[in-house]
Amino acid sequence: MKKLVAISSAALLAASLLTYEGISTRAQQSGAPQGQPRGGGGRGPGIDALAPDDHTGFESVFDGKSLKGWDGDPAYWRAENETIVGESTAEKPLKVNTFLVWRGGQPKDFELKLEYRINSTNSGVQYRSVELPEVGKWVMKGYQADIDFQNTYTGQLYEERGRGFLAMRGQMTLLQQGKKQVIANLGGDDLKSLIKVNDWNQLHIIARGNELTHVLNGRLMAAAIDDDATNRAMGGLIGFQLHQGLPMKVEYRNIWLKGL
Repeated sequence: MKKLVAISSAALLAASLLTYEGISTRAQQSGAPQGQPRGGGGRGPGIDALAPDDHTGFESVFDGKSLKGWDGDPAYWRAENETIVGESTAEKPLKVNTFLVWRGGQPKDFELKLEYRINSTNSGVQYRSVELPEVGKWVMKGYQADIDFQNTYTGQLYEERGRGFLAMRGQMTLLQQGKKQVIANLGGDDLKSLIKVNDWNQLHIIARGNELTHVLNGRLMAAAIDDDATNRAMGGLIGFQLHQGLPMKVEYRNIWLKGL
């Protein structure tokens, strides 16, 4: 019975997310529908249009001037031009991933909206995460909305220092102990084509209960239902990653958080 309930819940969420994906896709298509209008822009009756810049109920968690409320290695992180900048250089290489940690709380259910730009290698947004002081200062473990310059992984759900790939871009997955299963396909190469290279992209993360959703530039990129009660996290820290390896620069701005 428990398995049946889990599958039924997964099916319901898959249906709702695919409906969201359909709405956002149609909202980006041009041309008026034939016949009587049905709400405009593919929204449907009573459904508001896609509004990526709607911050109703959100709180800004970056003052645009300083790293007040944030904690990271000052050798790599700074605030400038209303942007949080993480940067490594040939003179200051990174041998282990380092993170800028938000100290304003450990959100459970929330929405996070932000914009990012990256010029090389890899980064990501941590959420519901923990610190690993035994590994090093400013090292995190947990869910990550992945970002990379080549856009091989951008938008996917990854678990840093944990279970690894949880939902690739274009997948909705059901996660159980020792098992990861795709339960819906959200798209393919069309999703990658929506990601801007070396330019600003908007990321929208929704974490509600054990349901995790990544939206990028208004399109559903990845989603998961985490039924792995042993390994999942229901709350934790938010942070930004600066990846080890080649010199890189990642920037974050317009960072908004809303508790659910």
